Amino acid sequence: MAQDKKMKIGLLADTHGWLDPKIFDHFEKCDEVWHAGDIGDPELLTAFDRFNHFRAVYGNIDDCTIRQKYPEFQEFKCEQVHIWLIHITGYPPLYTPQVRAKLSKAQPDILVGGHSHILRVMYDIKRPPLLYLNPGAAGRHGSHYMRTLLRFEIDNKKISNIEVIELGIRGALINNN
Repeated sequence: MAQDKKMKIGLLADTHGWLDPKIFDHFEKCDEVWHAGDIGDPELLTAFDRFNHFRAVYGNIDDCTIRQKYPEFQEFKCEQVHIWLIHITGYPPLYTPQVRAKLSKAQPDILVGGHSHILRVMYDIKRPPLLYLNPGAAGRHGSHYMRTLLRFEIDNKKISNIEVIELGIRGALINNN
């Protein structure tokens, strides 16, 4: 029986209208790239076509053009892993009411969020375990210090090789422009 191929996933959020060109190098070998909202500028939508397979949700700052292209919530399978992708999630165990209501009915293996600009990789063990991923913020605007991404692999039901990628200090970048 043929084995499934390991899926390489690139994860970003909170670009706020700016896509660092280095992201394309970091995600070059990724099978899928996921964006957890706050894209910020419809001009970025064509840049996302450069990724192999791109999924996104809209965030609270996104306009109607972005909201027409991407939903508020995505639920899908990657390999044998059940994924929820939503911009505003809260974090374990302090989820938003919307996420708590969804969790009372169903359970993903991975919950992906953005919004906070805070990089978090953590397990919620109070229910059937789920992995919570927030890649922090990749853009130049917000309260974050370091611009960050996540990259990881999914092989059947196994999630492995989670890497934090630092793109550079947000403030230093702004001062150079």
